[in-house]
Amino acid sequence: MLLDDIKNYAKQFEYEPLVENGAKLKKFGKFVVCGMGGSHLAADILKAWHPEADIIIWPGYGLPRLHDKDLKERLVIVSSYSGTTEEAIDAFGAARAKHLAVAVIAARGKLINLAQKFKVPYVQMPDFHMQPRMATGLSLKALLAVMGEKAWLAEAKTLATQLHPAREERRGKDLAKRLFGSVPVIYASMKNAAIAHNWKIKFNETGKIPAFDNFLSEMNHNEMTGFDAKMRTAPLSRHFHFVFLKDGMDDRRITKRFGVLEHLLHDRGFKVEIVLLEGKTELHKIFNALVFADWTAYHTAKLYGVEAEQVPMVEEFKKSIG
Repeated sequence: MLLDDIKNYAKQFEYEPLVENGAKLKKFGKFVVCGMGGSHLAADILKAWHPEADIIIWPGYGLPRLHDKDLKERLVIVSSYSGTTEEAIDAFGAARAKHLAVAVIAARGKLINLAQKFKVPYVQMPDFHMQPRMATGLSLKALLAVMGEKAWLAEAKTLATQLHPAREERRGKDLAKRLFGSVPVIYASMKNAAIAHNWKIKFNETGKIPAFDNFLSEMNHNEMTGFDAKMRTAPLSRHFHFVFLKDGMDDRRITKRFGVLEHLLHDRGFKVEIVLLEGKTELHKIFNALVFADWTAYHTAKLYGVEAEQVPMVEEFKKSIG
């Protein structure tokens, strides 16, 4: 159950990933992570945590359009929690066709079978039958193991005792009540854009509501003008409710922009919620925010009387495309 997944989130960081066929895994400094939806969230988080990491995140069919020489310098990591994602399986085939170094991360399914068949390195995550968006801790640790980042793995393990999901439920429930009847728009600094995008996904998949995200200062140059509501356009935007993810480590100019933007939105009749990103470390800060988002989305689903865990429209779409 999703409720149990949130309550037990910290336990994911107790997981010790094992790289099968690890003797074939050479040390790389560059990576391509191929995955869709919740299966590339760990890579997004890793980029927010360690922006210096040379990772190309590829949420699509095949491989990114790079010269073969560049691709051969990278480990292609194919990630799919279910192991059945069409685009991920296609990426695996494309990497094999180009004779690239490839590794697999999955809990079950065809990708695990392919990894075993071709004897490529892989990590088989515990199959808790949770939704991929809820398995980010497992996915992050598996990703770090494949990358060979032992120090980062050790730091991630500390979240098993640092994260306290139950403490965030009241805040999440209160925020869900304030957002009820509205469409959340989540903004963060560029360095925290992955966190904002995670919030958006959780509102979509768990809360079953529309939600959108962007980052400062990019949106100051375009998107915010869409909320400069005039008499004839005001009805288009009256349901939006803004959530600012503010970080004490943001550039002071971004902090100033948040303040000015909040003032401008209030002047135009919009509501703005401020969420402060806090934690003992950068990684702790990130996952505190994600657990808070999980609780907010879960209580959003309860307020609307919808089922929080499953994603029936996604399943219907998959069946429709064969």
